[in-house]
Amino acid sequence: MIAGTPAAGAAAPYCAWRGELLWFVADPGPGDGDTASWRHEPDGVLLARGGRIEAAGAASALLAGLPAGTEVVDFRGHLLLPGFVDTHVHYAQTGIIASFGEGLLEWLERCALPAEMRFCDAGHARAEAEFFCTELLRNGTTTALVFATTHPASADAIFEVAAARGLCLVAGKVMMDRNGPAPLRDTAQSSYDESKALIAKWHGHGRLGYAVTPRFAPTSTDAQLEAAGALVREHPGVWLQSHVAESRAEARWVAALFPWSRSYLDVYDRFGLVGPRSVYAHCIHLDRADRERIAAAGAAMSFCPTSNLFLGSGLFDLGAASTAGARVALGTDVGAGTSLGILQTLNEAYKVIRLTGQTLTPMRAFYLATLGGARALGLDARIGSFERGHDADFVVLDPRATPLLAHRMETVESLAGKLFALMTLGDDRAVLATYVMGRRAHLRDATVR
Repeated sequence: MIAGTPAAGAAAPYCAWRGELLWFVADPGPGDGDTASWRHEPDGVLLARGGRIEAAGAASALLAGLPAGTEVVDFRGHLLLPGFVDTHVHYAQTGIIASFGEGLLEWLERCALPAEMRFCDAGHARAEAEFFCTELLRNGTTTALVFATTHPASADAIFEVAAARGLCLVAGKVMMDRNGPAPLRDTAQSSYDESKALIAKWHGHGRLGYAVTPRFAPTSTDAQLEAAGALVREHPGVWLQSHVAESRAEARWVAALFPWSRSYLDVYDRFGLVGPRSVYAHCIHLDRADRERIAAAGAAMSFCPTSNLFLGSGLFDLGAASTAGARVALGTDVGAGTSLGILQTLNEAYKVIRLTGQTLTPMRAFYLATLGGARALGLDARIGSFERGHDADFVVLDPRATPLLAHRMETVESLAGKLFALMTLGDDRAVLATYVMGRRAHLRDATVR
């Protein structure tokens, strides 16, 4: 039992939570030796006011000085981390997760695109957005970079629901004017006009941001990619999201469609779409020049291990990305991805990295899931940390959530061991609670009060 948990939506001048705290201040790198890159309080207190963090530190130092009337929620025995960040996901594909498929292009044609046609119906889009946001919170995700569909109503739906839940969410209407079914195709002009209207309506509204969203190079003409570049130039605060070099077949298709390009990434670069607020999913089949260009531009790579394994697309090279100096974060990539949970995504990320002959330490894994994701989105001044002034978004993990986890914890002797067990054996059951701006947005079960 956890006593003293404020009711969902309850407001108070100050709120405090006691438990084991972990947050990052830098990338730990490939080894776990850089203890200066994280902060760990085995018995800590997180203090927030007005949805933002006031302090985080040892309970022995903070408890006595808490403002009068501060209610302390007791999460001792649980691990509190900044909320997880998902840097690539398709909310409109949630309903087709675990659809049997072959390679990327076949799966898109047979599974994903038909499902997206239904999002012309605003009611359907709203229902799917509600389900999707509930699942994010149930898995401890408080920030996400999201693809809608080509229908403006699909973008409206996800923004409306995210705003109501208090999520930090960046999303965009898909731009797609060729090589797709007629009900999903827009035009260069209509995609520009609709995106511009959505930017005016949603970008900077509360915790929401807009991402210019060409699906991927094969489904956009030169004119549409030019329109995307114009949107980015005209609205410097927006993001740009797309896919690059996910599968070899896709890369060959791009080479045939854009014979003038040096590489897949070069197509986007020629239209001004590789910049400091650009996030590209997958980035598997890149060469050294591409990785260095991403790094030099300040763009980010979204590593999507579950979908890459599910579709057989290939193995992401974290070492090469790090050597190039590129920012890397995690994406669930549902619906080709097989879970909206960052814990399960980390499980598969570890295996992908091992298959490349490298390793992913638990410290670096949780950095990628929190501060690494915030940095990839350029939001690290607001989220991804327990530093003073950051939004009070956090997840409460239960290291004994299942009989197997509880049994494993009997022999865990280190923080790294605890984290590794959670990312290997954990799923949504390990998420006891999720908080957004200091307000409880998810509670696992009725045994907690």
